[in-house]
Amino acid sequence: MAEQAVIAGGCHCGAIRYEAEGAPEHHALCHCTDCRGWSGAPVMGWIAFREDHVSVTGEPVTYHSSEHGERQFCGRCGTGLFYRNASALPGLVDVQSGTLDDPATFPPGAQIMVKERLPWTSGMAELPAFATYPGMD
Repeated sequence: MAEQAVIAGGCHCGAIRYEAEGAPEHHALCHCTDCRGWSGAPVMGWIAFREDHVSVTGEPVTYHSSEHGERQFCGRCGTGLFYRNASALPGLVDVQSGTLDDPATFPPGAQIMVKERLPWTSGMAELPAFATYPGMD
């Protein structure tokens, strides 16, 4: 992945902003049922940074989604932002990659939890593609 000195992002309404210093540890698209339920999306992008390299302004709300997992979101607009799991990902914070100011800079390097993937997501590249909402060109 490309290295960048400071990577920034935030929630939809701007109440919460974050910055991460240095290169991400990984960026993966997750297909698990838990991420789908959390996000309402068929696939969730997660980009991980060292916990001590991430600073957050604003106060995200914390939801304990499992015994070891903790998800954080903006209490004002609802944007999902962070995932931490000290057992599975010690020292890391996963950031929802769609919340980056420039998400195109860091393409994902893997798909994970494909055993739970929705069958139709493997054929998404073959679907018709429109530059804008159909009929709104």
